[in-house]
Amino acid sequence: MTSQFDVIVCGGGLAGAAAALAAGRSAMKVALVAPQDPTPDERTTALMMPSVRFLRKLGIDSAFKDHAAPLKTMRIIDDTGRLLRSPPLTFRAQEISEQAFGYNIRNTDLQKILMLELSREGGIEVLNVAAEHITYKDDCIRVALTDGTQLEGRILAGSDGRNSLVRRSAGISARSWSYPQAAVVLNFDHEYDHDDTSNEFHTPSGPFTQVPLGRNRSSLVWAMNPSEADNRKQDSDADLCHHIEKRLHSMLGKVSIASDRRFFPFSGLMADQFGKGRSVLLGEAGHVFPPIGAQGFNLGLRDVSLFMDLLRRIPTGGEATIGDAFDRGRRSDVGSRTLGVDILNRSLLNGFLPVQMARFAGMSALAHIPPLRALAMREGMGPGRSPLHGAATRHQGVG
Repeated sequence: MTSQFDVIVCGGGLAGAAAALAAGRSAMKVALVAPQDPTPDERTTALMMPSVRFLRKLGIDSAFKDHAAPLKTMRIIDDTGRLLRSPPLTFRAQEISEQAFGYNIRNTDLQKILMLELSREGGIEVLNVAAEHITYKDDCIRVALTDGTQLEGRILAGSDGRNSLVRRSAGISARSWSYPQAAVVLNFDHEYDHDDTSNEFHTPSGPFTQVPLGRNRSSLVWAMNPSEADNRKQDSDADLCHHIEKRLHSMLGKVSIASDRRFFPFSGLMADQFGKGRSVLLGEAGHVFPPIGAQGFNLGLRDVSLFMDLLRRIPTGGEATIGDAFDRGRRSDVGSRTLGVDILNRSLLNGFLPVQMARFAGMSALAHIPPLRALAMREGMGPGRSPLHGAATRHQGVG
């Protein structure tokens, strides 16, 4: 027997859970194919305010705030030690009339909140198994699961990661690349209060970024060259704490590790299309880049926002072209963000003097020209015509 749905979402991560909830809130009958990883994800996500507002639209607010820490100030410090060092750059949310740029939350806490909301939505069925095979028909898409279950839907959303089965089954190719970097990711406690301030130190091997996670607790993403990453893997907690304190210039005092340490190679991926026919690609199924500038999941939520907007105004028979409309609507935002993160990261790795001069000029302009700094802050939180601000309705429609 084959179960019938309006929307099938493949992928049980944050973007997939948000997409299923968005489709359910749009009065759709939804299946979420969500094999769960039993290992808690201690990594964190810095949700910018447009993303927070979108989660509120999905009915998530008070529970979210109980687990998240506000980001009221962001500081960038040139710690490259090169000939031309950019001036310290401080962004304050109050400069753009916001109480905070966003909130930092552990992925495992946000996932629990989303799954709880999904359990309360009557039109959503959550299946804790993986998709095995996908077949495209003229009037539907069929998804076979590893336990033998057969699903049939009018629309398929792929949020199943960089090795997406949905992307491959739709015949969409992707370009991938790598960087000569790895990152250690962990959470740590510290002696002094962070004052709701994130500090990003730019080093010759990439950014070292501390983000508030709670009172006297922060998360860390530390980019380094692979050989140094190998050394840090061998460190005791005491040795690793010493290196973290040194990188922080002791501004937070003594530190202690508060989570498992995880290591990730820096890499990127971009699908050639973000949707095709009845299929759309959300989150890392369509785009992957290094954890720089708090862009990853925020970009994924903008995917979900446009997807929800298209679902709500889809005409009869328009399901067959929703993927093409989605691709048109997401191409500019994803492309510009991917390029921006790539340029920022590579500029740190490049010691060529003209590149240093360009970085120095850009950072100096941001530090000394308030209107330019305000523009940068707004665009960093979300593009001027972001779907999260309702601009999705101005994108090309379905059909």
